[in-house]
Amino acid sequence: MSTMAITTRRATPLSRTRQRLPWGPPVVYFIALVIIALMLGPVIYIIIGGFRTNSQITLEPAGFPAPWNFENYLGVITSGQFWTQVGNSTIVALATTVGAVALGLMASYVIARYSFRGRGALYALFASGLMFPITVAITPLYIVVRSLGLMNTLPGIILPQIAFALPTTVIILVPFLRAIPDEIQEAAYIDGCGRLAFFWRMVLPLAVPGVITVGILAFIGSWNAYLLPLFILNNEEAFTLPLGVQAFSSQYSVDTARVLAFTSLSMLPALVFFSLFERRIVGGLTGAVKG
Repeated sequence: MSTMAITTRRATPLSRTRQRLPWGPPVVYFIALVIIALMLGPVIYIIIGGFRTNSQITLEPAGFPAPWNFENYLGVITSGQFWTQVGNSTIVALATTVGAVALGLMASYVIARYSFRGRGALYALFASGLMFPITVAITPLYIVVRSLGLMNTLPGIILPQIAFALPTTVIILVPFLRAIPDEIQEAAYIDGCGRLAFFWRMVLPLAVPGVITVGILAFIGSWNAYLLPLFILNNEEAFTLPLGVQAFSSQYSVDTARVLAFTSLSMLPALVFFSLFERRIVGGLTGAVKG
């Protein structure tokens, strides 16, 4: 009974402290609400606009559907063009994610766990890749892809996107792999575990949070890529969703409501994917900073 009383007495002040935490100045919450409204406002407008008709948008641009029109979304969903572009974007995003994670994990393992001359310079080289946007390299990339005969093909997009996803992957994964204690590696070697076996059995399970984080970032970045596919793809059968939205907007420029429906359906997978794995991204980045 005395132990329970002591525990209760100790827990009571903590609970009271948590309940009495100050809310903070109202200005902070007002600014946060304004920022959230500016971020979500266009998205909500596009989604709701797909349920309206062109006449409703013309007469009352900021109004709600009256009545709700589902023909725009049904027309997009039942079209084969939309699903072809969804399939192309899925193939490109998955291939880019797998390639970036696999190559980045192997490069990060070498940089983090082995001492060799030039290791710092190699890490700095990957870090400098974060300051090298794809906009600067688009012309050389176009020449290289054309020389390799990969124009109008999905591999012509996948390979450059893997290269541009590697810097972020390496920067995030290296702290994870450095945080693995050396004692674990020494114990594995004593038990007869080689370098490759240690990589597969110990490194991969311990680096799962970081791997998930870089995988999500690579997937979303590849899904939303627009500039590189714009230069590489000229065949509509190979279009990804961002290019499909642009082509659809040009084709149905008069039908504003249908364009809004196509746009909302195109961004929906990325929004859902990011919403489901948001905590994974934050947790992975937090672990990388701690490491």
